[in-house]
Amino acid sequence: MTSWLRIGVLVAVTVGFSAVQALAYEVVTRRNIQYAEHDGVKLHGDLYHPRTRERERLPVVPVIIAVHGGGWQSGSPSFYRHWGPYLAAAGYAVFAIEYRLSKPGEKSYPAAVYDVRAAVQYVRTQAGSLAIDPERIVLMGDDAGAQLAALVALANAEPQFSNQYKNDPYAGASATVRAAAVFYGIYGLRAQWEHDQLARPLDQVTERFLGAPPMADARLYFEASPMSYATLDKNKPSFLVIYGTSDEVVDASAQSQAFLAALRQAKFFARKIEIPSVGHYWVPDPFDEPESPNVYVGVRLLRFLERALHNAPAGGEQGPPS
Repeated sequence: MTSWLRIGVLVAVTVGFSAVQALAYEVVTRRNIQYAEHDGVKLHGDLYHPRTRERERLPVVPVIIAVHGGGWQSGSPSFYRHWGPYLAAAGYAVFAIEYRLSKPGEKSYPAAVYDVRAAVQYVRTQAGSLAIDPERIVLMGDDAGAQLAALVALANAEPQFSNQYKNDPYAGASATVRAAAVFYGIYGLRAQWEHDQLARPLDQVTERFLGAPPMADARLYFEASPMSYATLDKNKPSFLVIYGTSDEVVDASAQSQAFLAALRQAKFFARKIEIPSVGHYWVPDPFDEPESPNVYVGVRLLRFLERALHNAPAGGEQGPPS
């Protein structure tokens, strides 16, 4: 383990776990909750909810909708089986969802975007029965899930993401969120396609997700890129952008760093967690895994959530860089 991470984890373990334990929350887990049905596919999620140790009714808390990674072609809500209890113990409900994945010869765009959007509408509409605050909804995602989370946070009202599934039972609900926390994500689809040619030439995940190469449909790549919507008129949600500097799967400079710069130029409240010498795919790690950055990130994520949800800046307040 690198020295910075060893020190960071030791501090985070001491501060983070003691702070979580001090909140006196237990965790209640409900699995396989159906939140939507799109084109005959039933979509489910796992809900982790805090409960006071007195075991009275569940407190009304903010909710984090967690969107798993896997290159838009694999993965499941189980990616957040460690983050769910960690955040619930700190007072946040976590709804870890599934969405439609790319299959051979079958793209999953924009279907996956609609699925994530529907999850936001579901938790907002069912806030009373789920014991969550409909005004404090956060999106969280890693890898491809970060692309979907960021896109819904920024562009959920755009026609290409809102003109289908008008008969959904919760279609009339807003899909806006207060914040997004995204891990080693893909925010510029054209740049990722170009990186794929070198990093994974036999596994063209970006092209499979969109169904065409950029030479065939450049507009498609622009439309599916969260970075395209980092504009002044959309700068209400707060963002936490998390990445490692040694990511060979998703280039941090072309993705996370470029996205963060675009957010700040558009006066979003945007923070970062940059982790030296760390690569890709560690969100599913247990919190007691010595080499995982999860605990280091966890304490800082809780601090961001406190700022974004409890003392949220007015739209457009950028805040100091981190």
